[in-house]
Amino acid sequence: MEKELVKKRITKEVFEATPHLLKFPVGKMWIDYDKEADVLYISFKRPQKATDSEMRENGILFRYKAKELVGITVFDASKRRKQK
Repeated sequence: MEKELVKKRITKEVFEATPHLLKFPVGKMWIDYDKEADVLYISFKRPQKATDSEMRENGILFRYKAKELVGITVFDASKRRKQK
């Protein structure tokens, strides 16, 4: 029973995230989460060879190679909620 509840919850979360993931500028991405640091890494290129970065006030770092966006780093990831 518990296994089914977990599968239902995960399925719901995947379906909720899917439309947002499809808006990213690439077809492939790698997602890593560092639980200890509470940092989410979303990379559009492997390996992640950023030459420049832009830190936003909201705690999100955009990583670039030349003018191409190659990744996003989200600090305090577990504290993020939907923005209205």
